Amino acid sequence: MLSINEIKKPIAADIDVFEERFKASMQSSVPLLDRITHYIVKRKGKQIRPMFVFFSASICGGINESTHRGAALVELLHTATLVHDDVVDNSYQRRGFFSINALWKNKIAVLVGDYLLSKGLLLSIDNGDFKLLKIVSEAVKQMSEGELLQIEKVRRMDIGEPVYYEVIRQKTASLIASCCACGAASAGADEETIEKMRLFGEKIGIAFQIKDDMFDFGTDDVGKPLGIDIKEKKVTLPLIYALNNCDKAEKKRMINLVKNHNDDPVKIAAIISFVTKMGGLQYAATQMEKYRDEAFAILNTFPEGDSRTGLEQLVRFTTERDK
Repeated sequence: MLSINEIKKPIAADIDVFEERFKASMQSSVPLLDRITHYIVKRKGKQIRPMFVFFSASICGGINESTHRGAALVELLHTATLVHDDVVDNSYQRRGFFSINALWKNKIAVLVGDYLLSKGLLLSIDNGDFKLLKIVSEAVKQMSEGELLQIEKVRRMDIGEPVYYEVIRQKTASLIASCCACGAASAGADEETIEKMRLFGEKIGIAFQIKDDMFDFGTDDVGKPLGIDIKEKKVTLPLIYALNNCDKAEKKRMINLVKNHNDDPVKIAAIISFVTKMGGLQYAATQMEKYRDEAFAILNTFPEGDSRTGLEQLVRFTTERDK
C-alpha cells in the first residue's frame, strides 16, 4: 500500500499552502489562545480530510482559492468538534498526545472549540462561501445528532445494524461526505455532481468507521487501545453481528459483560474472543468492502486521471490501513 506522502504528491504544493493558511486562520491576539492553537497545529494528523477536499475539487474542475478556504473550513470545524469530543468523553489523550482538556482543563477546551467554530464561520462569511458553509454546517449538525443517538442507544444497549449505520453515517461519514462535496462545490460543479461526490464521501466514511471499529477486536498495536469501545459500551458492527447469531443465553451473558464488567480485562478478552469466534470480524470486513466498492463505482463515473487515481489511492489507504 502506498504511503500517505506518495498519495499526496499531485496536490503536495496545495497541501503545503493549506497548512500555512490553516495555521494563520487560527491566530489570535490572546496569548493563551495562540499557545493552544500552536499546540493543535503541531500535532495535526495525516491531513486526510483536506486531501479529500483538494482531490475532489481537482476531479470536478480544478483547485482554486475557494477550495483552499473550503479545506480550512472543514479542518477548523472538525478540530473544534474533536476538542469538544475530548471534553464529552473525558478523554485525556488523542493520537498519543495530551488532549486540550488534559493540559488546560475543560472550561478552556470548550472555549477553544467555540473559538475554532467561530473562525470557520467567519472565514466563510467574509469570503461569501455560503454554499461551502451550508455543506459543512450540515455535517456538524449530523455529527452532533449521531453522537446523541449513540449515547441514547448505549444506555439501553438497544442497537441493531440499522441504528449502527445511522450513527456512523452521521458521526463519521457526514464529515468525509462534506469534504468531497466542498471540493466539488468550490470547483463550480453542478448540484448533481456535488451530490454524487457527497455520496462517494459518505460511503468512504462508513467503510472507514467499520474498519476503525474492527481494530477494537484486533491483537496488534493500532494506536487505539484494545477493547476501548467495549469499555465505553459502544456496540459496533462486529459485536452486533455476533450477538445476532448466538443463542439467547449467550447473548444475555455477553450483554451483561458489556454493561456491567466492561472495565475487567479478563471479561473484555472474553467478549473479544466471542466476537472473533462468531465471525463478527469477517462479517464487518465484508460490509466494509461493500461500501468501498460502492464508492469506487461512483468514482469510476469520473474521467481517468491523476485526481481519480489520487482519490482511489486515498480510499484504499483509509480502508486498508493497519492503524
